[in-house]
Amino acid sequence: MERFVLDANLFFNMEAGLELGKKTGEVIDNITNYAQKLKNKAGFFMPPSAIKEFLSFFENKNQPVIKRFLSTIIIRSPNKNHLKFPAPIFYQLIDDIRKRSYQGLNLGEEEIEKAGQLMMREKKLDKKEFQIKIGAVIKNFRQRYRQATRTGFLDSVTDLDLIVLAKEIDGFLVSTDEGVINWGRSFGVKEVMPPAFRLRLESLLHQGQAE
Repeated sequence: MERFVLDANLFFNMEAGLELGKKTGEVIDNITNYAQKLKNKAGFFMPPSAIKEFLSFFENKNQPVIKRFLSTIIIRSPNKNHLKFPAPIFYQLIDDIRKRSYQGLNLGEEEIEKAGQLMMREKKLDKKEFQIKIGAVIKNFRQRYRQATRTGFLDSVTDLDLIVLAKEIDGFLVSTDEGVINWGRSFGVKEVMPPAFRLRLESLLHQGQAE
């Protein structure tokens, strides 16, 4: 039996080429259908933290499509106490954190300097005008800081839960998150790229039918 560990972003990133629907509801419904049809051939897993993230996108969490989905997939926490990883991975992790922190510090200094230059040019501003002017600088800082420190990195416990669970059950990690995929590879986790996910499910579905 194959095992798939699903990231919550699969259901909301319509640009990932998943080919399981044009809207979130369609993706949920189609994955649920595959999970039910393949119950003897495949298991679909999500850690509780990913389920929490998934549900946070919905005001009405009692929709039939969501209930049906939650009744079909396997919600499982990774066992953090019995899984071991090679030391080089953590050296790589610490080195990446250090580099990203340094990048964040540098761009923060750049944005502060821009704000100072802006204020020097604008000698007389009322409170509202000041907030508008400085707001543009803050927005740019947030975008640059996120790009430098979070893109392509493990930026949440959920990201690590997905990788550890996939490693623990020898499952395929399925995610559209660059950081999750990159670090999953460092941890030696199997993966299915989103554009190939539906084809893999179809292949499983038809196994044995031609015999």
